[in-house]
Amino acid sequence: MGYDTIRFHEKMTFLVTGAAGFIGSNLTEALLRLGVRVRAMDNFAAGKRDNLAACADSPRFELIEGDICDGEVCRKACEGADYVLHQAALGSVPRSVKFPLIYEKNNIQGTLNLFEAARCSGSVRRVVYASSSSVYGDAAQLPKIEGEEGRLLSPYAVTKCVNELYGQLYTQLYHLDCIGLRYFNVFGPRQDPHSQYAAVIPIFARQLLAGEAPTIFGDGETSRDFTYIENVIEANLKACLAPAEACGEAFNIAYGQRFTLNEVYRKMCETFGVRIDPVYGPEREGDIRHSLADISKARRLLGYDPSWSFDRGFEAAAAWYRKYLGQECEL
Repeated sequence: MGYDTIRFHEKMTFLVTGAAGFIGSNLTEALLRLGVRVRAMDNFAAGKRDNLAACADSPRFELIEGDICDGEVCRKACEGADYVLHQAALGSVPRSVKFPLIYEKNNIQGTLNLFEAARCSGSVRRVVYASSSSVYGDAAQLPKIEGEEGRLLSPYAVTKCVNELYGQLYTQLYHLDCIGLRYFNVFGPRQDPHSQYAAVIPIFARQLLAGEAPTIFGDGETSRDFTYIENVIEANLKACLAPAEACGEAFNIAYGQRFTLNEVYRKMCETFGVRIDPVYGPEREGDIRHSLADISKARRLLGYDPSWSFDRGFEAAAAWYRKYLGQECEL
């Protein structure tokens, strides 16, 4: 793994928000394996308690059931914490187009609550927070380079852009070290395949394993820089230890290779041993056409060196989906 040599003092406490979600739960488990104390925070609106089941028996694990929209809960969660890894947010571009006010409250006000709680805690050394490749908007150039963003295309993208502005402000004005990570289409175990707003890989997995024909929005030539979860964990941990010049900045977190939806679909059919033609539907409002990350800034300032390619990551993810979805069929 790209982070197996990282060491933190065993008495350090990490607050992980959104800890019962896909990224948060994988991050929580990785931290416990490193021997630190983890304070997991989630409101369980989207996160699942089962995602933290393997952590519950650890004496170094603490659970706070609470919402980042509650400033007092954020304050208590940050007390005594050394690092904050902020993953809690409402995802999904299409859903944000339908419900912009909910995204404003959760993704902007909630993140600001957390930044302020961390600032006032007296203990938090650094906040590492989840941003998104959606901040590049309609910027046409590839690869995507930090500082060369286009016009934002969705309320979700606006919320992530505002988070970055606050991260920069809190670093400069309040001297709270904040680092933003622009995730590019993260995938892997525990990514929910059942939501109507689920990401493309888990949706395809669920439908293909059920013998159903998935829908591809557009012509299938839309491309993405799919990023396996282990690379995201590496980025979070290395951001905690990055030099001061990295603070107040945002970084692309990806593998640096893109695939079209048609290519991904063909690979998934091959891996699952099925032959099902997809259904092509209309393009979705707010979607970016192509996405590919330049990760040189993260390599230089964070020491980020992703070791999980799409192919390697998908083999691991596919094994999890076979097991997870197979268990559901047995119930």
